[in-house]
Amino acid sequence: MPSAPGASSGHPAASLPRQTPTDALRARVNALLADPSLAAGTWGLEVRSLRSADTLVDVGAHRLLMPASTMKTVTLAVAADQLGWDFSFETKLVPAGPIANGVLNGDLVIVGSGDPSLDDWDGTASSVFASWAAQLKALGVRTITGRIVGDDHAIADSGFGRGWMWDDMAEDYSPPVSGLQFNQGVAKVIVTPGGSAEAPATVTIWPAFAPLRLVSTVTTTVAGSRSSVDVSASPLTTIFDVRGTVPVDSVPVTRFTSVLTPTQYFVSAARAGLLAEGIDVRGQAVDIDDISDAPAVDASAAIIIYKSQPLPVIASTLMQLSQNMYAETLLHALGRLRGAGGTSDAGRDVIRSVLDSWGIEANQLVMADGSGLSRYDLVTPALLTSVLAHVHSDARLREAYIATLPVAGRPGMLERRMKGTLAEGNATAKTGSFTNARALAGFVTTRDGEPLAYALIANQYGIPTANIDRIMDAIVVALAEFSRTPVAP
Repeated sequence: MPSAPGASSGHPAASLPRQTPTDALRARVNALLADPSLAAGTWGLEVRSLRSADTLVDVGAHRLLMPASTMKTVTLAVAADQLGWDFSFETKLVPAGPIANGVLNGDLVIVGSGDPSLDDWDGTASSVFASWAAQLKALGVRTITGRIVGDDHAIADSGFGRGWMWDDMAEDYSPPVSGLQFNQGVAKVIVTPGGSAEAPATVTIWPAFAPLRLVSTVTTTVAGSRSSVDVSASPLTTIFDVRGTVPVDSVPVTRFTSVLTPTQYFVSAARAGLLAEGIDVRGQAVDIDDISDAPAVDASAAIIIYKSQPLPVIASTLMQLSQNMYAETLLHALGRLRGAGGTSDAGRDVIRSVLDSWGIEANQLVMADGSGLSRYDLVTPALLTSVLAHVHSDARLREAYIATLPVAGRPGMLERRMKGTLAEGNATAKTGSFTNARALAGFVTTRDGEPLAYALIANQYGIPTANIDRIMDAIVVALAEFSRTPVAP
């Protein structure tokens, strides 16, 4: 006999599967990833609760992918753990000769430890060099008969990351690192149009002492045309080609380029700084590796010791600006824990050893450099969330580490992202980006106040990065909106 309208079908509602809040979150993420434009790419992501340690979302979380600059989250975590937040770089000035009657009879050797923060974009380095000059005068030194010699042996290899691309050599994001570093390894190339169309443009360098060799073929074009200037490094040389056009009515065009001889750059800057402050330096600025009569150096005989800002300040620049040179410098600083000469190989050994001690499996990491610039780098999203979870659980590391990360909707790398959502002012993340790789890794707090660690990586997607950012941002917003309180049926 058929049941009356509205009568029960005989299957109690309690027997029907009920979607949990976590199921709903996973469904929401999967729906976002189902966007047809993403079909040709490769995604991996993991979301982990830092309260319960359970995994909320796992989509290819153990898939090895290129992390780009999210590799810096690993490098900084281990550096903070092993070096300590009070760590600072030391630069020592050592006389290689006697001091008498206001004269240093010999060279002044500058022994570096890799300080990446001495730059003059805001006049900081000029102030430091002025303080060195004042200290030399206080010690009775007003004349140096010899050279300014740069001892860069604290970093014992080439300074280039393994797998860095040769056609990136001139780019301002890929200078080699050294025991002595200036201006973040970067100089300005300034192109000024000639007086008439077809005239050659004038090319100058700032600072003028930057050791760059430029070959320019830039010409001047008619008024109203568009500027097009490119700086590239010739393979296997240190010659930079400057090509393109600038309109006759154009203001000077500035391009930033890497400096491939960082130690020479530093000592040239130091010599210019001392001369500007009245120290009579008779000799030239030289890299200790480029001279046959290098003086013996006893760093314990230093007459001036300069200390950089501590690691939290260094780390803030590293993460906020995604500074590759800073990351590689920290990798080499870790390498020095294994011996006098810091190498990237030794630094990677330290990182693998520390991750092992944290219970993170080595097969989740293929590490070529410290910055993520190398296409040889591979990590799993699960490794990144494991590192972030360890940092969050360690009171020594947590607060200072999180303070280095860009914040959604706030000035910095995430300023224009996730604004007007629950993620704004809440989600923190290290970004990662190069051709065919995009990533986010960081922390976010849910609607219930539950802290989460997340890592999102997209590779080989072949669509505009704005589309990838849109999906990633939507996933992070979903995490900020997540609540474990079940929704009433």
